[in-house]
Amino acid sequence: MAKLLSYPISAIYYLVFGLTLVIFHPIQWVALRVFGYKAHKVTVDWLQFWLMAGTGILGTRYSFKNPHKDKIGTDRPLILVCNHQSLYDIPPLIWYFRKNHVKFISKKSLGKGIPSVSFNLRHGGSVLIDRKNAAQAVAAIANFGDYIETNKRAAVIFPEGTRSRTGQPKPFQSKGLLTLFEKIPSALIVPVSINNSWKLWRYGSFPLGLGNHVKFTVHDPILLEAVEDRSALIGQLEKTVHDAIK
Repeated sequence: MAKLLSYPISAIYYLVFGLTLVIFHPIQWVALRVFGYKAHKVTVDWLQFWLMAGTGILGTRYSFKNPHKDKIGTDRPLILVCNHQSLYDIPPLIWYFRKNHVKFISKKSLGKGIPSVSFNLRHGGSVLIDRKNAAQAVAAIANFGDYIETNKRAAVIFPEGTRSRTGQPKPFQSKGLLTLFEKIPSALIVPVSINNSWKLWRYGSFPLGLGNHVKFTVHDPILLEAVEDRSALIGQLEKTVHDAIK
C-alpha cells in the first residue's frame, strides 16, 4: 500500500525537484559571473535548503546530531569522512556545514547535463574524477587537496566508493583518504555517520520511499597533525562511522 501511494507523491516531488534545479541554475550563473564566489556560495547553500524542504513532500525528516560544534571552527580545513547511502546525503551536509564551505569529490559524469548541480560541481570548488582512470583521479584529488588546504574549506569524501543501496556499510578504500591526508596536513578529520537516506531509494529512483527520518551523527574530530599512523587512522575512522550505522 505504501509503495502504491508513493507513485503519485513521487511524481509531485520530482516536479518540485526539477523546478528547484531549473530556477536556481540561472541564479547561480548570475551570482558567480556578476558577484563572484561568495554570492555563488550563498545561492548554493539555499539551493540545498530548498532541496531538503522539497523532500518534505515525501514525508522526509532530517536530524543532525553534533555534540562537537565547539571543536569545529572555520580556522582550519576539514575532511568530512562519511558513509554513503544515497544522493540525499549531499544537501544536508552542504547545508549544516555551510560555514565551512563544503566541497565534494564527484564522478565526472555529474559535471554535465544536470541543472544547478553540474554547474556547481564545475565552478564551486569541487572536483570531478574519472573512476576508470586511476591516474587522473589521484592527480585531481591531489589538486583538490591543495585547494582545500590553501582556502580552509571542507572536503567531503565517501571512502566506501559507491552508495550502499541497502544501508549495509561497505569497506573503506584508502587511496583517496591517504591522498587528502598528504595534501591537507593541517586538517581536522570529522567522521560522520549517515542513517536511513537509502530508504528514499528502497524501490529505486521511482517511486521513492515515504516517511523516512534521515539522521546524521557527527563524531569526535581528530587533528591530523597529531596522528602518527595514518593507515591505522583509516581503520579507526571506518569503525567509528560504521558502528553508528543502524
